Amino acid sequence: MVPSDFIKRFSMQPHPEGGYYSSTYQASLLIPQHSLPDSFQASRPVSSAIYYLLEQGDFSSFHRIASDECWHFYAGEPLWIHALAPDGSYTRTTLGPHQGMTFQYVVKAGTWFASEPATGSSFSFVGCTVSPGFHFDEFEMAESDWLISQFPEQASLIKRLCRGPL
Repeated sequence: MVPSDFIKRFSMQPHPEGGYYSSTYQASLLIPQHSLPDSFQASRPVSSAIYYLLEQGDFSSFHRIASDECWHFYAGEPLWIHALAPDGSYTRTTLGPHQGMTFQYVVKAGTWFASEPATGSSFSFVGCTVSPGFHFDEFEMAESDWLISQFPEQASLIKRLCRGPL
């Protein structure tokens, strides 16, 4: 399959951070707002999931969310996830099927992260499972100048993988 096949088969739409997505699951069980950390503005389903596709030349812009997000590799070629943790550390994780890669990776809540097909990858088809469930109210797109002020040693990466706030 090629990217357009995935986009059509799964009725994928453009995602504000880049790439394409389609929602695949939202739990019916809700966590009441009073049981969640203050970073949540309303009750949330216990979990939600999407399919996500990135083609070479596109990227998921640096952003953060209020929940943990587990990435799953499904098809295509390797994907890099760049994470800037609250403690100032940087990690690059490669999702993919080959030696030294992983099929799953969890981005912890509050971590700034971006993703892109690895060098030489034409596209990556992955899934993202979020718990508590995702809502755009808790989605924050990074502003490059501010993020660079927090992580100056990653300035070139941030400039390359930031679209700016929504």
